[in-house]
Amino acid sequence: PPWRPALLLSPVSLPAGGRQLPFSTTCARCSKNRRLRQKRAISERKLTRYFVDHRRVRVVGGQGGGGGHSFYSEPRKIFGGPDGGNGGDGGHVILKADQQMKSLSSVLSFYQGFHGEKGGTKNCYGASGASLYVKVPVGTLVKEDGKVVADLTQHGEEYVAAYGGAGGKGNRFFLSNENRAPTLFTPGEPGQERVLHLELKTTAHAGLVGFPNAGKSSLLRAISRAKPAVAAYPFTTLNPHVGIVHYQDYEQVAVADIPGLIKGAHQNRGLGMAFLRHIERCSFLLYVVDLSVSQPWIQLQDLKYELEQYKKGLSERPCVVIGNKIDLAESRINLPLLKEQINDRVIALSALRGDNLEELFFHLRELYDTYVKTEQARGQSPVRW
Repeated sequence: PPWRPALLLSPVSLPAGGRQLPFSTTCARCSKNRRLRQKRAISERKLTRYFVDHRRVRVVGGQGGGGGHSFYSEPRKIFGGPDGGNGGDGGHVILKADQQMKSLSSVLSFYQGFHGEKGGTKNCYGASGASLYVKVPVGTLVKEDGKVVADLTQHGEEYVAAYGGAGGKGNRFFLSNENRAPTLFTPGEPGQERVLHLELKTTAHAGLVGFPNAGKSSLLRAISRAKPAVAAYPFTTLNPHVGIVHYQDYEQVAVADIPGLIKGAHQNRGLGMAFLRHIERCSFLLYVVDLSVSQPWIQLQDLKYELEQYKKGLSERPCVVIGNKIDLAESRINLPLLKEQINDRVIALSALRGDNLEELFFHLRELYDTYVKTEQARGQSPVRW
């Protein structure tokens, strides 16, 4: 219509040959379409975010400002005396627990506080450097030389990781009856420097435990929006991934895809100790067993043996056994044999096809509710995502 001229296409220009162009060269809508066509699709690898529960951080406090060196002078007052002010203190580096943070992935490897300003003339003190706050998740352990120096368990709790240096003294500070014109002034002190190791006590509510190629990553993709890599070779997952399972009452259960274990993991074969550390921080476990192999109950026995050798009582945590790849013919034969050999509850499903995921969701919520009631009975607040 004539009252909407901004949305009308401009006249299409014709080239020398008389052929009409496929789009207008002046229309805003056509130019936007050209820009969209030029954009490349972001690969799934770039969208993948790894869960980081361990970080080595070097922190340095801000350096104090130097003291001022000056003498007061104005007309008809020649010998005004020293008036150099003190320098400002350096800023601290402070770790602050924030319940919105769930991983240490945003924590950098180096932090330095803000420096203090130099002392000025006319007895003006330099401004102190502002404190630098580093947000960390609730439940972060701060270690130095293997010793725990702080445990941030409450939202808003703070820990001074590195103190800033003290500001220097100006020559006014050294004024005395014996020295009426001091020229001495001191520089600011350097800030404290430390190397800290940050660790999360809790990785997720549930941990997927299994041997390589058992289908843990495919299962996490099926029950959440996490995008761990999936391939037909073992050790596809080298870093833990955390997916969130949403329920209608707005409760969220965090499930971690732990990289596959191998026999002898408790002896640190491969990266066994690092993987077992992730499992130790989960409240309950989901054992993922490949039903297509012969005697799948042997996998469960080996997994529990590795967990028990790493930490006594770890294999006795609340758990459920997930028999994956039920869509294969050999899996249907091994399923009743597995149920006869073990006493734990077995949920047979197919992560590839999405079969029988409802039973897993239901039992996962039961484990989560039990965990919440147990923590509240102990007087502790359960971890919320």
